[in-house]
Amino acid sequence: MHIVKRYIEQDYSGTLELWCIDQDDLWHLYNIIRIGDCVSSVSDRKCNANENRSKPLRITEEFEVEVTSVDFDPIYEGVRVSGILTDYSQFAGSYHTLDIKLNMRFMLTKKCWNSFDINRIETTVGTFKEQMAAVILHEGTAQVCVVTNSMTYVKAKIEMQVARKRTGFAVNHEKSLQRFLETVAKAFLRHIDLDSMKGVVVATRGKLYENFMKVLFDVADQINEPIKKKNRNKFVFANVSSGFKHSLKEVLSDPSTAHLLAGTKAQEEMKTLETFTNLLDNEPSRAFYGYKHVNMANELSAIDTLIISDALFRSYDVKKREKYIKLVESVEENNGKVLIFSSLHVTGEQLDQMTGVAAILRYPLPELEDEDMEEDDGEDNVQTIKVDEYVVREFPSNSFAYSNAIDATIIATN
Repeated sequence: MHIVKRYIEQDYSGTLELWCIDQDDLWHLYNIIRIGDCVSSVSDRKCNANENRSKPLRITEEFEVEVTSVDFDPIYEGVRVSGILTDYSQFAGSYHTLDIKLNMRFMLTKKCWNSFDINRIETTVGTFKEQMAAVILHEGTAQVCVVTNSMTYVKAKIEMQVARKRTGFAVNHEKSLQRFLETVAKAFLRHIDLDSMKGVVVATRGKLYENFMKVLFDVADQINEPIKKKNRNKFVFANVSSGFKHSLKEVLSDPSTAHLLAGTKAQEEMKTLETFTNLLDNEPSRAFYGYKHVNMANELSAIDTLIISDALFRSYDVKKREKYIKLVESVEENNGKVLIFSSLHVTGEQLDQMTGVAAILRYPLPELEDEDMEEDDGEDNVQTIKVDEYVVREFPSNSFAYSNAIDATIIATN
């Protein structure tokens, strides 16, 4: 993300002119924009017909809206901001929607910029972000995913019936398996740009990896888009227990894929979460989750590493949002390490199931184990995105599809 201009007053009100350069930047932007903020950018608007013209007129100019809702879809590659047009426009008081896309300048104005939002923007400035692709499959089910620093999203999901192996009917099984692998290969070539990927993990059960790689190279040759030799060296095999998205956790923790994630935020999150779960099993007095327990440990300056989901900072309740921001600032003042997990990563999804906040302590605090957790540790009004529910056929670049669950799927007909 680029900061083009900065106008921040001493009371922390002001405006930033920003420019998103990749999809991770859009995800950060979605977490920063909140209801009541003002966003301005160039947009189109249709004007109704009047006495002087018979047809509606579409005009293009800069509009500013006071935000009422924010939508994000990792497949769409954009953030949709809806709100009421301010007095700076001739259409003041009307509703309008701005589409913030990549390489597009826009202005974001807040009445009060908190340190969390500013730090989040500054950490994205000038950073080189790598991504890798993953194909997770077993017979009949496959997921084509992209893993970045801030999110994991499914580009395509394939579900087909594969005939079982039966005595005397092995040919049917081989034919249906061949059709399934060809469908996965075509979906992979359609949605994945190998030149932009650091690596590709093919995660399967058993020897299905060898069959898929052979089919993939054959399909690429058939459509006159052969895979280059340098890109063939990017493929890495990993063994998983199933072909569903949750198996990505096994992929990220596999030693064979460690070099693809070396130095990335995803690898750090995975290692920290593994450390936390191990302590929770073997030394529970050094690992706690839930705001009440974590805050009590922080009051004793006992937190070594705080792990918190970014979903908590999207709460519609301002007081709850500020509560977690103060917790993060307090841990940093006590020389503790803070890791903000993305709710679009498998690690963030697992953390969200544990109230979204947890801590690894410097020393045991067994007295905290006797404290009851608060009933409202689960954030009812936290806005989350469940990318694991995206089941897609294909994604035109000029369409926007936002939903908590998309009911499209790739269905192969015999």
